[in-house]
Amino acid sequence: MISDGLLFRVLEYTSLLFVFLTGLLVMVVIGMYIADISQTRHAIRKNYPVIGRFRYLFEKLGTFFRQYFFAMDREELPFNRADRTWVYRAAKGIPTVAAFGSTRDLTRTGSVLFVNCPYPILGRDAVPPQSITIGDCCHNPYTTRGFFHISGMSYGAISRPAVRALSHGAARAGCWLNTGEGGLSPYHLEGGADLIFQIGTAKYGVRDQEGRLSNRKLKEVASIERVRMFEIKLSQGAKPGRGGMLPGAKINGEIAKIRGIPAWQDSVSPNRHPEINNADDLLDMIMRVRDVTGKPVGFKTVIGAYDWLDELFERILRRGLDYAPDFITVDSADGGTGAAPTALLDYVGLPIRESLPLVVDLLEACGLKGRIRVIASGKLVTAGDVAWALCAGADFAVSARGFMFALGCIQAMQCDKNTCPTGITTHNPRLQKGLDPMLKAERVANYVRRMEYDVGTIAHACGVPEPRQLTRAHARVITESGLSIPMEAYYPKPERRTNDEQE
Repeated sequence: MISDGLLFRVLEYTSLLFVFLTGLLVMVVIGMYIADISQTRHAIRKNYPVIGRFRYLFEKLGTFFRQYFFAMDREELPFNRADRTWVYRAAKGIPTVAAFGSTRDLTRTGSVLFVNCPYPILGRDAVPPQSITIGDCCHNPYTTRGFFHISGMSYGAISRPAVRALSHGAARAGCWLNTGEGGLSPYHLEGGADLIFQIGTAKYGVRDQEGRLSNRKLKEVASIERVRMFEIKLSQGAKPGRGGMLPGAKINGEIAKIRGIPAWQDSVSPNRHPEINNADDLLDMIMRVRDVTGKPVGFKTVIGAYDWLDELFERILRRGLDYAPDFITVDSADGGTGAAPTALLDYVGLPIRESLPLVVDLLEACGLKGRIRVIASGKLVTAGDVAWALCAGADFAVSARGFMFALGCIQAMQCDKNTCPTGITTHNPRLQKGLDPMLKAERVANYVRRMEYDVGTIAHACGVPEPRQLTRAHARVITESGLSIPMEAYYPKPERRTNDEQE
């Protein structure tokens, strides 16, 4: 038993500690009061000393309270809870069925509805997606069956375990992995997935000492069998007209070596390729990379002004199909990023719902659709999104943020701060420990498999045996009246240009 003397001593020390802590707290509050009342920089803190400081805390907490407690399933941006939940369940291999009825607003202007037929395809009659070859005229064309792949995410923008998980997951699922503009790391190669090497405006990974494109380094990258194609990045959805941005806090020695830049310094790419000033320059760059590598070459762009596409396609027809890009990746104004100016995020570029059909129609009008494959990019994370892209005329769909959700992203919006709580976009070793690459690789593969299955389910309901046979005849779009019209009428196709018009 505790003696009375010992108990009294414990109570005495506890009382002294309480008095000390109380006095310390009072001193801190007095110090904050004096600091607040003396400064003139923040009106709220001056007019409401100490209490005004809680404003910043509540602003910080408000983001998370809205996400988890107050926002409805279908109203949050950039991705609502319903879409994120579908990806989470798909990645974990949990059935994506739901009960009672849809929470999606089926009368909202612009919403897409797929047209089911009275005699859907039976499971025994379904067929796998047809294979598509990109770059028939190349020494090493690329053939793939999958229609859903991983979009560009640089090592540096995302962490080492995240890249490893994507590499292994892509290999298991049979989809490609785009390296992003940050160069080729060992972790991209680790899983054995097919890779698209992206050439950004800073030429990371294939640049000489002056930052210009190096043929020698292009050959070195092309000599790696798993690098199947090259993508010249003209612009990115979240920041059209602005180069990539990687904060210095994310550029450790390894990332600096891979990119060919100084460590621990902010890296901002040029807002465009200095050597590409017009359509002919772009075609010359495509031909140069294709000649050096022997592999398919295309470009990625955000569509805003689009008269330049008419000029580009006209130059291809004049110079010959050998100069044509092997693919065009159409990125959306609502695409994602690790860091970009809000002015560009919110106001510049066209969304994928407008730009993708436009590009497809222009290609078809010029007779180039069969030569140039179309890849749709930008906020395509659910089966409905991808099925829409295929209906619109895309040959492939790619996603970055969908795969971030598969890795465990909670949309904390901390991508640019090196404080990502899930370890995906941080290089803090402590935070990366929560991301097990092999576990997450299986979730990446599950996400691709479920996407292919659910898009196939939509296709079968529409009466076609595989997803790539979806056309605009299989979808309708809700108008302002609340009624739908055929997708073909919503995006009327231009007449095909004659040879005289092309010249």
